[in-house]
Amino acid sequence: MSEQQTGIEVLLVEDDPGDVLMTREAFEEHKVANRLSVVSDGVSAMAFLRREGEHADAPRPDLVLLDLNLPRMDGREVLAAVKADEELRHIPVVVLTTSEAEEDVLRSYSLHANAYVTKPVDFERFIEVVRQIDDFFVSVVRLPRR
Repeated sequence: MSEQQTGIEVLLVEDDPGDVLMTREAFEEHKVANRLSVVSDGVSAMAFLRREGEHADAPRPDLVLLDLNLPRMDGREVLAAVKADEELRHIPVVVLTTSEAEEDVLRSYSLHANAYVTKPVDFERFIEVVRQIDDFFVSVVRLPRR
């Protein structure tokens, strides 16, 4: 069984506790072997990714699910910092946000997001979208080895 079939490390960068709970439920209901870490703001996301401070022992994520509207450092700034960092730029970043604004879509892709997904408001649809993201990155694509 390959590493990706046994699960991947996923970092969720999300400040809405309800969305964090729904994402956790989607992973649990889908019975994936992925390990989900959560941080609630952009500064913590960068510390986690760079393994700094309280995140010194953090696992290196294979995938980042990134909200755009975050406190302290917004998702656009996080995305720009990740893709500018030679040690981190290989990590796929999926923007998972409520924004449907075309300018956010364009800016995210110009900052090298790997995908842009608008969060559905409906609980069941949200769960399905998270499952589809998970299926794609675990079963379809080949991620770089850590």
